[in-house]
Amino acid sequence: MRQKIYALLFAAFLLLGFAACSSQKFVNGQTTDTVRAVKAEEIPDTASLEDVSAETGTRSEEGYDGPQSTPQEEEKVDQKQFYITVGETIFTAAFCDNSSAEAFRELLAESPLTIEMHDYGNFEKVGEIGSTLPANDERITTEPGDVILYLGTSVTIYYDTNSWNFTRLGKIYDVTKEELLAAFGDGDVTVTFSIEIPE
Repeated sequence: MRQKIYALLFAAFLLLGFAACSSQKFVNGQTTDTVRAVKAEEIPDTASLEDVSAETGTRSEEGYDGPQSTPQEEEKVDQKQFYITVGETIFTAAFCDNSSAEAFRELLAESPLTIEMHDYGNFEKVGEIGSTLPANDERITTEPGDVILYLGTSVTIYYDTNSWNFTRLGKIYDVTKEELLAAFGDGDVTVTFSIEIPE
């Protein structure tokens, strides 16, 4: 009888021990739940660090000093403008944002375009492109320095005002009527359009 009681007490003790071990495990005097909490606080949030790096352009690695442009982005920036050469004078112009200007940019990317231009109406120089570009005509009044597509086949450079249905290809930076007349003269002239600075 006494042996049965001891056996029952021993079995009960073992069951209590297993129950305690399954609910908590001790590591160096702390429960594993506590240890996990401490370690979680000690580990930095790497996702947050990546977000900050993306916004500020800085990282912990040595030698990184800001966001880097891809070759495609650099090419895009470089081709926002083009050059117009007449005699010894080089004008810098900005492309407009339309499909006509994009087609003109692609044409110049193949090779510089040299056009014989003549005076028309005492307000522009006009010359045949040699191909047809898509038109985006709208009623506008030109200004000195406007580079205009006319009828899809001609490019004109305005040095005075004129109101008509035109497509803007680009605009020469900071130029006056007098500066344009001084460079282009009052007769026929050879003009080269390019996306690279002429040497």
